[in-house]
Amino acid sequence: MRQAGRYMSEYRSLRERHSLLDLCRTPDLATEVTLQPIRRIEVDAAILFSDLLLPLEPLGIRFDFIKGEGPAIDNPLRSEADLAGIRRFEPRAELGYVLEAIRQIKGALAGRVPLIGFAGAPFTLASYAIEGGHSTSFAHTKSLMYGHPAAWHRFCDTLADVIGDYLVAQIEAGVDVVQVFDSWVGALNTSDYREFILPHTKKIFDHVAACRAGAAGEGGPGVPTIHFGVGTGSILGDLRDAGGDVIGADWRTPLDVAWERIGADRAIQGNLDPTLLLGPLDRVFAATDDVLARADGRAGHIFNLGHGILPTTPLEHVQALARYVHQKTRQ
Repeated sequence: MRQAGRYMSEYRSLRERHSLLDLCRTPDLATEVTLQPIRRIEVDAAILFSDLLLPLEPLGIRFDFIKGEGPAIDNPLRSEADLAGIRRFEPRAELGYVLEAIRQIKGALAGRVPLIGFAGAPFTLASYAIEGGHSTSFAHTKSLMYGHPAAWHRFCDTLADVIGDYLVAQIEAGVDVVQVFDSWVGALNTSDYREFILPHTKKIFDHVAACRAGAAGEGGPGVPTIHFGVGTGSILGDLRDAGGDVIGADWRTPLDVAWERIGADRAIQGNLDPTLLLGPLDRVFAATDDVLARADGRAGHIFNLGHGILPTTPLEHVQALARYVHQKTRQ
C-alpha cells in the first residue's frame, strides 16, 4: 500500500529537487522511486509509482499538488454541464509516460518480484474532480449524484471506459497485477453503491477480464485484479459483486469477518492498521498475529496494511513487519 513515500529518506531527497507530478511524469524518476522500497523492505511485489489522479488532466480537469494540503483541482465540476464537458482520451497516447515507466521498471526488476499497476475507481476520481480535493462529507459529489443521476451515470461511464483502457494498457506494458483503488467509496451505503457506482466499476473489471481471457487464449498469462476501498466494511459484498479476484479490507473489520462477507471463493488483502507502525514493535507484532490467526492459513490471503504507510512511520518498523510476516508464514 503506497510503498514509496515521505517515510523514506531516499524519496524525500528526490522530492527536494522534483515535484510529485515531475516524479510521476518522468519514467527514469518513477522507476527509481518504485525501486526504492524494494531495496530496503522484504516486500513480495513492487507497486508502480504513479498517482491515481493522472487521468484527470487529459479528461480536461486540471490539478496540482499543494504542499501540506494534497491535490487541488483548478476547475472543480459542479454542474450537469461541467460533467458533460469532459473529453475522452486514449491512455496509450496521453499517459504514455506511465507505460514507459512500467517497461523500465520491469527491466530493472528482472523478475525479482512482480509489479502491481493501478488506477482510481469511478467514485474516487469523480469525488476528487467534483469536490476539488479531499472531502469528509462529499456534499458536492452526492448533490450531483442524487440531483442529476443521468448526467452522473454518463460521467462515470466515461471514467470507466478510460480507466478500463488504461489498466489494459498497463497490462500490455508488463504489469503482473492491476489494482483498482476506490479510496473514498466507504462514504456510500449499499443502496447508493449499487445504484450509482457498481455498474461502472464492474465495467472496468469486465473489460480487464475480457482482455485477460483473450491473452490467455493466445497463450498469454492471466493478470489478477485487486479491488480496494477504505471504510467499506458494510459494502464488502458489493465490492465483490463489482469485480476483483482479490478484495481489500481495511483494519476496521476483522479479517475473518471481512472474508466471510466477501466470500471464500475470492482472495483477500489486508488488514493491519497503518497507524500501528507508529507504536512499539511488540504491539505491531501482536496485531499481526491476530490478522494471521484470522486468516487461519487459508490460501488467498495477501498480508497488507489497511491503507497507506503514514509519512512519520519509522522505516525500520516497516522492515521489521515484513520480516516478521515472512517468518510467521513460513512456519
